[in-house]
Parts: sequence; structure tokens; C-alpha cells
Amino acid sequence: MEYRQIGRTGLQGSIIGLGGEHLDGKPLAQIQDTIDAALDLGINIMDVFMPGREVRENIRKALGTRRERMLIQGHIGSTDIHQQYDISRDLPTVQRYFEQLLNSFGYIDFGMMFFIDSEEDYKGVFETGFIDYVLKLKQNGDIRHIGFSSHNPITAAKVVETGVPELMMFSINLAFDLYPAKVNALDQLTGNFSPAAFGGLDPQRAQLYRLCEQKGVGITVMKTLGAGKLISPEHTPFAKPMSVPQCIHYALTRPAVASVLLGCQTGEEVRNAVSYLDTDKAQRDYTPVMHTLKSDFRGKCVYCSHCQPCPVGIDIAAVNKYLDIAKLNEKEIPPSIRSHYTALAHTGGDCINCKSCEKRCPFGVEIAANMAKAKELFGI
Repeated sequence: MEYRQIGRTGLQGSIIGLGGEHLDGKPLAQIQDTIDAALDLGINIMDVFMPGREVRENIRKALGTRRERMLIQGHIGSTDIHQQYDISRDLPTVQRYFEQLLNSFGYIDFGMMFFIDSEEDYKGVFETGFIDYVLKLKQNGDIRHIGFSSHNPITAAKVVETGVPELMMFSINLAFDLYPAKVNALDQLTGNFSPAAFGGLDPQRAQLYRLCEQKGVGITVMKTLGAGKLISPEHTPFAKPMSVPQCIHYALTRPAVASVLLGCQTGEEVRNAVSYLDTDKAQRDYTPVMHTLKSDFRGKCVYCSHCQPCPVGIDIAAVNKYLDIAKLNEKEIPPSIRSHYTALAHTGGDCINCKSCEKRCPFGVEIAANMAKAKELFGI
């Protein structure tokens, strides 16, 4: 297993994590099989947003004495008062459900403010006693870190800007990132993707990921496979279905992403998910899928690393990522981003302007100019 730092928390999360949704309603033996496989393969992070007491208790039983080996995302505001997976901002209701979750697991590693997608959701959290309750949970040690979940890049950015969260669970996949901001990508999960709506990489989503990197907010990914539509011949919006490794790799190449949480419901599905680690560069390559769209990606780095190898050893994708983030505020580059950049074995300043990388870039990125800009901003 490979691990990544989760934002500014100081914690390391497995790049493949476990989404717990599909364990709901399953017998304890099946949940035990799934959890055992996850822990055996080095998975150390999972999401438990489901409000039902039975599934929470079964996960607790499956973890047993190994609770501390799993970082748990538990959601504040996830209830089933009216129907499964209902959202509540009513504080007594919120408290009752979350305290049940605490009773199951003892503490929660990431207390996730549930489903902040709209201005109304934002106000229901940050302009009521909801946020006071969340802050008190952290002060008391009931939650170790504060996070939130969202599908809306505009609202999510507003939450990140408050400085409160250290983790964001967000829906990331190639199709969602290629939809323009005016399209609610989440709605496509209940209908059909419309290829006509694709308008190139959505700048608001791209900026959100960079903002998270800038602010030290880690990202865990949901909807990696687009509810299975991206890997389905019948439902994919592309010329052919994506593979699971392509979907995983796309998400893992976005700034600030620490872990992709996949909805496995058996040990075998866990093993299949972790087999991503055994795939090679060609199997993970998502750029051929992008080329099946009519959208123009020229000049935009998508961090695919086709430009490699560099004769002087520059990790070009990494330099471009940190450069993109630095451009958000050139006058005050976050110390963490500067530190990550300067820790690279070779920086933009090492570029010899041979432009061999540009000949290999499938999107016509002016890489040499980007290296020069990185040197200008970071000083090396």
C-alpha cells in the first residue's frame, strides 16, 4: 500500500480507502470479510456516513480490537428521520445521531459536516449552533479533526476559506471535472451524462483542488467511478468506458487528494480495488479517454506525466501543480507549498530549455515557460 499525508493533519492515509455505503444492510459475516481484507491490504481510512445503527455496530464489531488502525470519517448531520440518508441541521437530532456514532467507535478521526452543497446548507452549518457543536466536539476530543462533504465546487471553496476544515470529501472523476460549472454533475448520476455538456476542464473545480492544497485541506474522493457509469459501456459519456485504474489514477493526480474511497462490499472487491497498485503507467493512463471528446485541452497541464522523462530529472507534473497553486496568490505563496516545491529533487530552475518534454505533451503545454515561471515565483 502507498500512503499520503492528509492535508495539514499530520496523518498518513492509504491512497485506496474504503467507502462504507455498500456495507449497509449486509450481514456481519460479509462486513467482517470486507474489513479484514481492507486491513490486511494496508487500507487505513474509511467513510461511515450511513446513519443506521446496525451497520455502524457491525463495522465496529468487524474492526474489533483493531479500531485504532482505521481512520474513520463520521458524518455530523447524517440522519434517517424521514428516509435513508436524510440531512438534518436540527441540533438535537444531529447530536443524537452523532452521539450514537461516538458510542460505536469511541472517537471519530474526522468529524465530517455532512453535505454542504448550497448556500442554504452553508448557512445551516455556519450561521447556527451547528458549527459551535462541531467545534466543541473537537475541543472535547470526540473528533480529532474537522472535515466536510460536498459536491459543489463553489460552496466547497467557501467552506474551505473559513479555515475550519482540515479535510474535504468531494466527488471527483474525469466526467465531473469536464462539465462546466453551470451543470450540476451530481444530477447526471440519476440520469445520463450528456457529451454535449462537456466544456473542457471546469476551472472552478480545478481551482478548488488547488485551494485545498494551498490551505492544507486534504481531499478524500467519492464518486470515483461516477456510480459505475464511467466504466459502463451503456452509460459512459466517452467513446469507450474508462477502466477502474484510469478512474482511480485520475483522482489521485488532482492536487490535495490523499485517498480514493471505493465502495467495496466484499473482500474480493477490496482486493480488486487494491490491484491498482500493480498496474503500470499505460494501464493508468486516462488521457486517451480525454481525446475522445471534442473539448480543447491545449495549453492546460492535466498532470498526466506523458512529458517524462526529463533529461535533468525534473518531476514536471509536480512543478506544474505547485506552480498552478502558487498562481492563486503570487504575492503570498503559502509556506507549505513553497516547502513542497523546494523539497523536490529538481525544480523549475534546473530546466535546460531543451523542450523535449513539449514534444511529448499531448496537450501542447508550454512546459519550458512554466519552468521559468516556477523559478521566478519560488526563486529556484
